[in-house]
Amino acid sequence: MIHLLLLVVAASCLFPLLWMVSSSLKTQEEIFRNMSLLPAKLHFENYYHAWMEGGFGRYFLNSIFYTASVVIGIIIVSSLAAYGFSRLKFRGSNLLFYMFMAAMMIPIPGSFVPLYILLNKLHLRNTAFGYILAMINVGLSTSIFMLKTFFDKMPKELEDAARIDGCSKLGIWRHVALPLSGPVLAVVVVFNALNVWNEYVLALIIFDSKHLMPLQVALTTFQGEFITRYPLLMAGLTITAIPIIIIYLLMQKYIVKGVTAGAVVG
Repeated sequence: MIHLLLLVVAASCLFPLLWMVSSSLKTQEEIFRNMSLLPAKLHFENYYHAWMEGGFGRYFLNSIFYTASVVIGIIIVSSLAAYGFSRLKFRGSNLLFYMFMAAMMIPIPGSFVPLYILLNKLHLRNTAFGYILAMINVGLSTSIFMLKTFFDKMPKELEDAARIDGCSKLGIWRHVALPLSGPVLAVVVVFNALNVWNEYVLALIIFDSKHLMPLQVALTTFQGEFITRYPLLMAGLTITAIPIIIIYLLMQKYIVKGVTAGAVVG
């Protein structure tokens, strides 16, 4: 019974993805006329038109650059901050940590106005650097929380041994803490990569120049005022989903380890 229920849940989760891929290979008329997941004829040219007409090449590279930059930035900043909160006890450290955690409770749209004003004052609006900083800020609190939970349970004997060998605190972070936190870092990478890759509203707020926009914005080119070109839209969505699916499949086993790493360390 449990297996049957899980099969139904899995099928319901996979159906929208299969319908998207199927619709990307149909014509506009066939999408509304043929409700089957099997197209009468495969129209692979939809992917070519989606890539060329939507300017997907430029937007695709933009999204790859933003995602890689934000993920690298979050890994460096959050791991340093989490290790500091876990191992460096100073006056007000707990208060500062709780302030970071309180930021998790604030909905992202609630920070749009102050973020817009701040970036405008710093002359970072409509710049790639400003967008990267904003996206790092979005994913920082959750990443710090996950990594600090891991570092709190990491055996201190390993650090003592490294300290005897002459490692500084920064060296211990680099050579001991980071390698051991690999599974948790995998979770941080996947979650934040997914967040950056799918971001749309914040990009519209920060950017004015079309050539700086990420991939999600390109999908709007297929949605007109009176008609939506669904085959091209679905082809664009499929192209957008492929990198995230590949990343998840490659790092799936590390994600499972990372989720359980907070409970058992060693």
